[in-house]
Order: sequence, then structure tokens, then C-alpha cells
Amino acid sequence: MFRHTGKKRGFIHNMRLAVLLCLTAGFVNAYGFLAFMVLTTNVTGHAALLAVRLTEGDFQSLGIIVLWLLLFLSGAFFTGLHIARVGRNKTYAYTLPLALEILILLLVATFGHLYDRTNKATELFAGSLLFAMGLQNALVTMISGSVVRTTHLTGMFTDLGIDLASALAGHPPSRADINRRIILRVTIIFFFFLGGILGGYCFNFFHYKALVIPAVILIFAIFYDYFRVKILKARYHLRHRQVQDSL
Repeated sequence: MFRHTGKKRGFIHNMRLAVLLCLTAGFVNAYGFLAFMVLTTNVTGHAALLAVRLTEGDFQSLGIIVLWLLLFLSGAFFTGLHIARVGRNKTYAYTLPLALEILILLLVATFGHLYDRTNKATELFAGSLLFAMGLQNALVTMISGSVVRTTHLTGMFTDLGIDLASALAGHPPSRADINRRIILRVTIIFFFFLGGILGGYCFNFFHYKALVIPAVILIFAIFYDYFRVKILKARYHLRHRQVQDSL
């Protein structure tokens, strides 16, 4: 999933990335709304709300929204700076942003019950999730070459509409390429929605501790390549041994 970068990266790698991390983003977005009444992946909506609060002269709310926007930006900046320093083609470059995101999710899951609906608490908890989503979105964008984005769907719906129109017109540059793009975009949209549904149900059952679930998904994503390679090597050695035994 993170093992292949640059030209080595293909459609299947991006599909795996889309499934797990879109599921995570949708989960966190629904969780953030139910827990703190904040959409933690929706920067566009916060920008619109910022304009409204400015026209109303509500400077207290204005400051909170500015903080959220800056936290999402800071998360993306941290990921971009870290990967630029380590090297985009280094597999382990993507581990630190994911590990930091996992830590944030686990901290919110652990201390979320202390949320008292005050502005300070909302700034802290919702802001932490916005920072985590900034980390994730920048990471996914960089490793996939801007093909996959996990925290928002506006661009995905737009791109899907364009691709469907190209396919219907009957003269796309490559039928196979456009079919793969359509499948990938539908996968991103579907798993974001599925993550939102899971986030809603899990919050109702487990409350603030529900955020442990996307943290576990991210842990699985980190170690996916390691265990996959181990399994493939084990299968290869087993088959090789069987062939030798049969001779």
C-alpha cells in the first residue's frame, strides 16, 4: 500500500489505499460531527462559515474557525515537510504522519469523555481531528500522485462526472484507463460514505471510544505491506518445498 511509490505505483495500490483511508476519513468525519458538532474533514464548509461569521461580527466563533483551518493546514504542512525531507520515494517516510494520526485518534478516544461542550474543549478536540485529517489528506495525495484524496468528495464527484461524460461520449483517450478512473472514484465515494455510516453506528454504541476503530485500521494499513510480503514469501517457499518433495 505504501511500499510502491512513483512509477512503481499502480491502480491496485491506489485502490487499497482508497478503501482503508477513505473508510477512516468517513468514520472520523461522522464521529467528529456527532461528538463535537464539527465536520472534521470539511474545510470548504468551514471557509463558508468563516465568511458568514465575519459578516455577522461574531469574532469569537470567527477565531475558532480560523484556528480549525490553520490546524488542517498545519497537518498537511507537517506531512509535506517531513516527506520532502525524508524523500517521497522512501517507504518509511509515510510512517511518521500515520503514527501521529493514530496517536491523535487514540488520545481523543481516551479523553473524549471529558468534553464539556465549551468553546475551549471544542477547539481542542475538534481541532485535533482536523489536524489529523490534514496529515492524512496530504499523505494520501503525495503517495498517490494526487490521484486519491480521502477527506473530501467535492473533487471526486466532479472528476467522476467528467469521466462518465467522457466514457459516454465514446472517445476517451483510453477505455481501460477511464474505466479504472471511474472504478477508483466510485470506490473512494462509497468507502467514505461507508466509513460515515460505521462512524455513526459505532459512536452510538461505544461513544468517544469508538475512535479506536479507525486507529486500528490505520495500524493495519501501516503493517499491511510487511505482512503481505511475509505471506507471499512463505507461500513461495511452501510451493518450492512441495515441488522438491514431489521430484
